[in-house]
Amino acid sequence: MGLPLSKYVWFDGKFVTLDKANVPITTHAIHYGTSVFEGIRAYWNEKNLFVFRLDEHIKRFRKSGQFYNISLNFSDKIISDAIIGICKKNKIKKSCYIRPFYFVGDYGINLHVTEKAPTNVAIFTFPFGDLFNKNGITAGVVSWRKFSDMSTPPQAKMGGNYLNSIIATQEAKRNGFDEAILLDHNGNVSEAPGENIFIVREGQLITPPLSSSALNGITRDAIIKIARDLDIAVTETEI
Repeated sequence: MGLPLSKYVWFDGKFVTLDKANVPITTHAIHYGTSVFEGIRAYWNEKNLFVFRLDEHIKRFRKSGQFYNISLNFSDKIISDAIIGICKKNKIKKSCYIRPFYFVGDYGINLHVTEKAPTNVAIFTFPFGDLFNKNGITAGVVSWRKFSDMSTPPQAKMGGNYLNSIIATQEAKRNGFDEAILLDHNGNVSEAPGENIFIVREGQLITPPLSSSALNGITRDAIIKIARDLDIAVTETEI
């Protein structure tokens, strides 16, 4: 299913139309998943567009690549300005999803990726409302486990890492659920394919610790901080 992408994208430092943002089939990331991304929400309130925790997203954006020595060859300010700029360029006046990503480019089949490997950077956006039904969804534990930090860094938002999420989602859908729940290698709750998990129990929030291979999510952090500001107890513990 195609996405209703906005007309303009940001590609390697320039605003271009979508049809001008092309890469060769020898792009390393196509073959090996060597891409880094963020998923940023922006909310329209009839007057302005508010980008959710942009600075935190950009900080993680760069850090994810550092796990794999993949270089982001633009400053944080340039990326921040580009994200805001792509919304202005496309005259966005509704809530949207913003996807910045960078990836290893034309690097052959070499598995020794270094900071000198060529990279490309792109940003696109599209309208985006609620991800799930507000009336609730079904979720089921799948047989696939969330990878541990002994295999690959769970804190890196890497394209290749999300094959784990894809196969978990496929199983959940086959079993009639809206969403999957992944367990860690010890059999404890880790997270969903693209979301952190919280349990509401006796007036408090409970969420798996990062040691259960859960992503240190930006929305997760926001929920914890808001809850504590409201004097709601939050416990990070194995489930």
